Amino acid sequence: MVPRELLGTARVPGGEDLRLFRRGADFMIVLDRNELMNSRMSGSEEALAVMTIERLARPAPHLLIGGYGMGFTLRAALAALGPKARVTVAELVPEIIQWARGPMAELTAGALDDPRVSVRMGDVADAIFPEAMRDLAEFEAMASAVDVPILANMTEFGKSELFRVDQLRDAGVRIVIWPVSLLRIAMGAAGRALDELTAAGNLTAKLGEMQHRADLYDLVDYEGYTRFDSSVFDFTLSTRQNESIDRG
Repeated sequence: MVPRELLGTARVPGGEDLRLFRRGADFMIVLDRNELMNSRMSGSEEALAVMTIERLARPAPHLLIGGYGMGFTLRAALAALGPKARVTVAELVPEIIQWARGPMAELTAGALDDPRVSVRMGDVADAIFPEAMRDLAEFEAMASAVDVPILANMTEFGKSELFRVDQLRDAGVRIVIWPVSLLRIAMGAAGRALDELTAAGNLTAKLGEMQHRADLYDLVDYEGYTRFDSSVFDFTLSTRQNESIDRG
């Protein structure tokens, strides 16, 4: 058996040490006793890039890859993207990039030197989620300062105005979320319904605000699920299967 050769170690910020091993032509990145990555296994990493690009269906997207790893996602993305696309890699551990340019350079295959690629050292969350933005000018300043998509968190009752999507787009924001808006709407409606129930003794006046049962069934495709459930539950064993059960 070919022994493993330790090529380097790297401390994960706030965590444990990563170790880079080589066995023959294969590379492994290990955390404690767990093998996180192996150069022989790349299917899921490559599929992540290809499936994302297919779903975007845009000629020149700007992708953000959280963590370089062994570069499988980056290389698959570059192979699927056109010349005007851009890819930003956010990497928390500097040694990962050093290993990619050093002992794993042949595996990297020049991907980090591709003109479409930029590498940002730091946590991917810090790269895209600026907190406590008070106005559109602050979003514009953040968007111009970093080379990754900016995410806006539109939380009601916060410091900023509830900007429209087109205003945020013009300020350079590429992702907008409303994390608890529907919950607040639902809880507000529930509170008003309880007030009506207390006052009137029934909810007749609220029927027009409710989701009808038929609409719910249509939304979740209740009939389709019922057919599936019946096909799973209502079945008949063949004679051979019955004989096997009896013998068991």
